[in-house]
Amino acid sequence: MPIRKRGFWYELIKNRILFLMLLPTLLFFLINNYTPMVGIYYAFVRFDFNRSLFNSEFIGLENFRFLWQSGILSKLTVNTLGYNAVFILSSNVFAIACAVLLSEIKLKWFKKLTQSILFLPYFVSFVILSAIVYNVFNYEHGFLNTTFKGLGIDEVDVYNSPKLWYLLIPFFYLWKNIGYSMVIYLASITGISDEYYEAAKIDGANIFQRARYITVPMLKSTFIILLLFALGSIMKGQFDLFYQLIGNNGVLYDTTDILDTYVYRSLKVTFDMGMASAAGLYQSLFGFVLVMVVNAIIRKINEDYALF
Repeated sequence: MPIRKRGFWYELIKNRILFLMLLPTLLFFLINNYTPMVGIYYAFVRFDFNRSLFNSEFIGLENFRFLWQSGILSKLTVNTLGYNAVFILSSNVFAIACAVLLSEIKLKWFKKLTQSILFLPYFVSFVILSAIVYNVFNYEHGFLNTTFKGLGIDEVDVYNSPKLWYLLIPFFYLWKNIGYSMVIYLASITGISDEYYEAAKIDGANIFQRARYITVPMLKSTFIILLLFALGSIMKGQFDLFYQLIGNNGVLYDTTDILDTYVYRSLKVTFDMGMASAAGLYQSLFGFVLVMVVNAIIRKINEDYALF
């Protein structure tokens, strides 16, 4: 006789205590993640503060059309994707390199000290970081130009040089986050069996060969999982980093403006709820599609590495 499948209600009654423990989490996501989705409607109306949301003039895709035809959306997309691609690739590459090097260090006190020094910037707030950056790069009284004056070198106006920020923003992102990513890879390295390294030593493999043929290949699954997680927020950017470092400096908007900062300014300066919501909805849909496509590609190549 075929085995009768148990239904949802049977599982609910049988595991009622477990479902009851899950209830606070479900309520949290319902209140904070799903209920606010009603605000998506802002993207399709010309919002009027004298009316309610659903009494405002419905304009369909007009907000999206304006963003696209004005070139704002394409510029924001390129900046957001470009910076995040650099963030994801560079942070993972440098984190793997640091983790591999630290794993080979035998002096425990030096290993712990180095790990702590690299991890410390992760706890520095972006507000403090912006203050440090300003005091270094301020044109008149900054440390950089003060040093240049003393050496007889021409001063550099960093806050009026947009192209310099293509390098500065990734640098400060790496400085702040590389320690956190490194710890994740170090945890993965500790899970690799010592038998692999012992066999490699017997075969005469040096430290670089062990890292190349054992450690790095073993980190492949961790790298792919972290990559998929990062792609989920690739369109969100790093709002705190960009806003605290750049602020309202219009000279740098072309090279540093991302979707998050544009949405924030749309609400803070112009109170344009429609434009901000349209940009935010585009941001979420683009990220969702990107994750689904990349996950499908990875599932085709190796199903074990896919998220679902």
